[in-house]
Amino acid sequence: MRKHFFYYYFFLLLIFATSCSKRTENEVLVSRIIDGDTIEILLEGQKEKVRLIGIDTPESRLNKKAKKDAKRTNTDVKEIKKMGIRAKNFLKSIIKPGDGIRLEYDVTHRDQYGRILAYIYLSDGQMLNDLLVKEGFANTLTYPPNVKYEERFRESLRYARENKKGLWSEE
Repeated sequence: MRKHFFYYYFFLLLIFATSCSKRTENEVLVSRIIDGDTIEILLEGQKEKVRLIGIDTPESRLNKKAKKDAKRTNTDVKEIKKMGIRAKNFLKSIIKPGDGIRLEYDVTHRDQYGRILAYIYLSDGQMLNDLLVKEGFANTLTYPPNVKYEERFRESLRYARENKKGLWSEE
């Protein structure tokens, strides 16, 4: 009989330990804000870059992508950079180094540059990716197979444009 209790308690302890590790494995600390859609986190003692999937913000630096976006949208590259700085500053107003966040993955966990691809949740449960779109500081950008929240982001973009939020206020 004692043997059965031992196995029962061992099994319960194992379930508890497993559930705790699953609950915390995606909880990380923000290290720094890199761009409007990219942050750095501390994950298991290592700094890792995280790209917020499903969204895209203007570049806050003059680089190839900023020039490409300027050409595609027929906008001056300096204006693209200015919008990118606004998006980055908005992100900085929401999260700061040392803040705890939770990561949710879609199908692909890393991109071709080695960055983690994730949906980020704030301590209050809000999804940061969606918040950036809804407040008008990001556009939607989904690449299959990471399309879990594509429709949600489209609705948020529609809302931001209709209500002239964030970067859409300057259109």
